[in-house]
Amino acid sequence: MDLARQFEEFPSGEVIKCIDMHTTGEPTRIIYSGFPALQGTLLEQRDQAKSQYDHIRKRIMLEPRGHFDMYGAIIIPETELVQSGEAHIGVLFTHNGGFSTMCGHATIALGRFLVDTHDLATFPQRNELEPDLAAREVDVNIHAPCGLVRVVVPTSADGQKSDPSRPVRFRSTPAYCAATDLEIPIPRELAWPELGDRTSLRLDISYGGAFYALIDVRELGFQTGLRNFSLEAVSVAVKRLKRHLVTLPNVVEALQHPEDSRLSFLYSVMVVDREIGSKPDGVNGAETGLCFFAEDSIDRSPTGSCVAARVALAHAKGTRKQGQKWAYNSIVTNHFDTGAFVASLVDENVKIEGPNSREGRNGVTILVEGKAYYTGTATFVVEQGDVTSESGFTLNACT
Repeated sequence: MDLARQFEEFPSGEVIKCIDMHTTGEPTRIIYSGFPALQGTLLEQRDQAKSQYDHIRKRIMLEPRGHFDMYGAIIIPETELVQSGEAHIGVLFTHNGGFSTMCGHATIALGRFLVDTHDLATFPQRNELEPDLAAREVDVNIHAPCGLVRVVVPTSADGQKSDPSRPVRFRSTPAYCAATDLEIPIPRELAWPELGDRTSLRLDISYGGAFYALIDVRELGFQTGLRNFSLEAVSVAVKRLKRHLVTLPNVVEALQHPEDSRLSFLYSVMVVDREIGSKPDGVNGAETGLCFFAEDSIDRSPTGSCVAARVALAHAKGTRKQGQKWAYNSIVTNHFDTGAFVASLVDENVKIEGPNSREGRNGVTILVEGKAYYTGTATFVVEQGDVTSESGFTLNACT
């Protein structure tokens, strides 16, 4: 029985095709066919996807086709930046809670896929890519909801496919430090055991395509750091902290992005340990982070957009200079002693302005590099009468 051919002619007409990849263990499910066509600017398309097709997002991301920590990238062939010639293609990033504005690990994976596909129905601008055969790399400009992301993908000698042995690198949209050393009161009813008798803690907020609250693991109360720790206990603490942060006026003020209010939300809490981290050759230092994003999903990768936010924060604090390379790890890259994202500041004079702010912000541009690999392909359908999988589900929602 040729099930694949039957799926192509599935009666419901809702056949969704995907390529699965991972970046240091963090999945990227690239949806290249079957998602409903969207209209307008990319942010308007994001709004439409949220309001009209969230059940399809859940179908692709959640059980039984995905899982709680699944991540996706929906290819968007037409955006305003594609039409203007600034971008080759657009993308919407998706996860267990909705649609994010930027994702570094998925950008790294998507860069490889866009070079490897030669299907013009999937990537209409594919033939416009101009490989540098001497350097064995090609530029791919991707329009993300946060702006234009410039990606450089290593290639084979003929420039026709990606080279997995060398890292993909991308230049971030303007990143900036939004607030430093914020004092956060912690009501006793929200406190976790490791916090002890303390009634407040301090953290920073920085933007790298999305907003991140950055807190040292020891400030959170875990004195052994991210080498020997209880993932469950840290998860409890961060879950309580994140929900509390968005109720505080000083945090909400820091989260206002100059360009568009649709970028103005807290995406993640990143727990940082600057005392440990796998250190590849040629870098000046290394650290480790544990990223809780969306609806308490945990990133297996070092989180590329947060890497940009962390470099911007370090620059604002005077601890990172232009051109200085730093390795950013996750607990997975430390475990395998490979896969750290390497980042450096490449432009420290970027002005971020827009209607959402009177004064704008002074930003920086960050170069981030890492590797992604293919894991498989999938064709998804919904059989008639299949209520369980029509919109997907999480096990917690069933209890």
